[in-house]
Amino acid sequence: MAASVMKEGKKTESVVIVKLAECDCCGLTEECTQAYIASVREKFEGRWLCGLCSEAVNDETVRSEEDITTNEAMDRHMKFCEQFKSSSPPANPAEDLISAMRHLFRRCLESPRKNKSSPSTSFSRSKNCFSTLSNEEVRT
Repeated sequence: MAASVMKEGKKTESVVIVKLAECDCCGLTEECTQAYIASVREKFEGRWLCGLCSEAVNDETVRSEEDITTNEAMDRHMKFCEQFKSSSPPANPAEDLISAMRHLFRRCLESPRKNKSSPSTSFSRSKNCFSTLSNEEVRT
């Protein structure tokens, strides 16, 4: 990636070298500058983590009841990523989708209906939004 910079009336070219970095947790690759890669590696004890995994590790550190190190939080998150990657996809995705939709419809049908005489929200519409158009306006 190259960037042009105007300095004292002269145009100078600045070249920023971008490298691909692979996340040590999830395997995602991102384009990053060498300086950014170095700062992330410094923060996470030599490992490079993508933005999502770094947030998950930080969250793991904060949520833990006991005081854990960044390395322990990374190990927990890496174990979670490995378990997620090792789970097998469904044998037939179409049947899985149909089953999920069937379950959703059953839940909707079995849920108790609300009383229609009293609106549950303050936003209720009494008419169609196109009711003000006359037949002549629709034809033209």
